[in-house]
Amino acid sequence: MKDRPSTVVVALSGGIDSSLGAALLKQAGWDVRGLHFLLPASPSKAGERRCLVRKVADHLGISCDFLDLSEIFTQKVITPFTEAYLKGHTPNPCVLCNEVIKFDGLSSFARKMGIQRIATGHYAVIKKSSKGIFELWRSPDKNKEQSYFLHRLTQAHLSKTLFPLADLTKKKARELGDRLGLPNASEPESQEVCFIPGNDYRLFMEKREGKQISHKGDIVDRDGHKVGEHLGTYRYTIGQRHGLGIASPRPYYVLGIRPADNLIVVGRKEDLLSLRVEADDFRWMDGEPPGRDLNVLAQIRYRHRPAPGRLTALSPDRVRFEFEEPQSAVTPGQALVCYDGERVLGGGWIRQAE
Repeated sequence: MKDRPSTVVVALSGGIDSSLGAALLKQAGWDVRGLHFLLPASPSKAGERRCLVRKVADHLGISCDFLDLSEIFTQKVITPFTEAYLKGHTPNPCVLCNEVIKFDGLSSFARKMGIQRIATGHYAVIKKSSKGIFELWRSPDKNKEQSYFLHRLTQAHLSKTLFPLADLTKKKARELGDRLGLPNASEPESQEVCFIPGNDYRLFMEKREGKQISHKGDIVDRDGHKVGEHLGTYRYTIGQRHGLGIASPRPYYVLGIRPADNLIVVGRKEDLLSLRVEADDFRWMDGEPPGRDLNVLAQIRYRHRPAPGRLTALSPDRVRFEFEEPQSAVTPGQALVCYDGERVLGGGWIRQAE
């Protein structure tokens, strides 16, 4: 927020983080304009969100526009989400949503309104390098920081974005929200995927795709011996232990999902370990890959502790990462995000592990 204050469009979800972000920007002298995206939800849930956003806007004394992105959200987030599970992958819709819905939507609206700046309530830091490159860094709150979800943002996004909560912890944000009397300061934080009622993706898949996706099939061990039966390959994720229905003195874990063969492959915990992973559609934060291998850190999912290893660019948008120590449950469909210390180098979609 070192810029000279002018007008900024803030994404207001109805949650405490975006609301506090708008409040802090207004305190700093910005002319704040809220924008709430109408996304697929039950009528009651959608109405609840709109009501809360209006309360926040009224409390802050700012205007708020409502933009219906339900159709494009379905096309660009929900459809890829269901397709990924049907292919045996485990998707991360939040990464995709940030790129193609939130930041593209904010940018488009701001451009139409002639506004130069956009803002969200994410916990991440943007810095400008000596070469004029906008960089994405982790926030101080390691339990909440969200750079993993933002790795696909482009220079066009980062150059106009403000993160008012960049230097805050979640605890401090709660305290500030309460002090400012925000109407949602005490609201519990949602742990759900926003478009899945009850966070039951299996039921969501069945309602959307139909019961025909529930093909029974075999669960086999690494040698191909049948050890159980499944009710549909989409119901399983790599590393899953519970719900397999296999009687064994040692627990089984899902190692592989093979929809084309209608098989779930299982093994022991040690069989989940991988040293190498490949990712494609890799997005480099500065626009292009380095000309050499890099010794950096990588995350294979949001709550994964960053692990050191060697990053090799196989092509401009495809990489291989070799860990110093084997990592458990590397999952196709999740994002591989690489860091130089606290700075995001880029990320792509995991396709296979060795």
